[in-house]
Amino acid sequence: MSNTITEKIGLHPRNQHRLRYDFKLLIEKCPELKHFVIRNEHIQDSFEETIDFSNPQAVKTLNKALLATYYNIQNWDIPKNYLCPPIPGRADYLHYIADLLAESNNGIIPTGAEVEGLDIGTGANCIYPIIGNSVYEWSFVGTDIDEKSLENCAQIIEANPQLMDAISLQLQIESRYIFKNIITPEDRFTFTICNPPFHKSAEEANEGSLRKVSNLKGKKQSKAVLNFGGQSNELWCEGGEFAFITQMIYESARYPMQCLWFTTLVSKQSHLKSLHKTLNKVNAAQIRTINMVQGQKTSRILAWSFLTETQQQDWEFVVRQPLF
Repeated sequence: MSNTITEKIGLHPRNQHRLRYDFKLLIEKCPELKHFVIRNEHIQDSFEETIDFSNPQAVKTLNKALLATYYNIQNWDIPKNYLCPPIPGRADYLHYIADLLAESNNGIIPTGAEVEGLDIGTGANCIYPIIGNSVYEWSFVGTDIDEKSLENCAQIIEANPQLMDAISLQLQIESRYIFKNIITPEDRFTFTICNPPFHKSAEEANEGSLRKVSNLKGKKQSKAVLNFGGQSNELWCEGGEFAFITQMIYESARYPMQCLWFTTLVSKQSHLKSLHKTLNKVNAAQIRTINMVQGQKTSRILAWSFLTETQQQDWEFVVRQPLF
């Protein structure tokens, strides 16, 4: 009998993926997943089922199954080599944002279309808007610098009618900016959400992918296979994560009254001290660091607001009209 952990206790208590994947249920919702399910060879004398997480097609099909089973998304796909995000971790981020919003709403998680999120770098997968709308009925504006990504998001939205009025898309026409061209004078976003490019260069991104696949396969690899995919703008930018988030903070200061909470993922804890200094420099009224644990990986959410707690209590929601 194996000593397997049946519950991923590091995930948020409301996360639907805390238990091991129910492959019987997932295959019922997405029959094509059956072709990728294998016995877990890493657990001796075990018949536990899993997939090969180093196989991009297997990972994408698992995502399709999870979205169909838990988020009522019947039609979802992404182009080859585009980022295929791990859904449990993405869901965790949204659940922690919900807790953060509750702080500004008398302890009650606000739901419905009046809660509008701005997803910076939504990618071709549209995962954050999909999960946020399914779980909390929030509305979203998804932005990206890549036209093909937004075209694919539009196809996903059109193929799932419940998303039509909930998710708008906007191309960032100047890749050096984050909020400029996106936030208009009339906009009032409840929160922003972002999974920033992590690496400083294509070479660094490739090395990181090699390490990840080597760890998954248990032996050193000479060629990177991006199991979760990713285009260059999704994986790296000049200066990496630290430069991207620093710019995000400075730009956010231009829209202090137009967003309740600005947030972003921060992969490297060593970046936090300098980022907090920058937030103090731009006079952020509130700063939060929220830790998240997903398996062996620890990440954190950095959140800030230019509104005091008293001002946040008076926040009123204004929904942007769909852009397409």
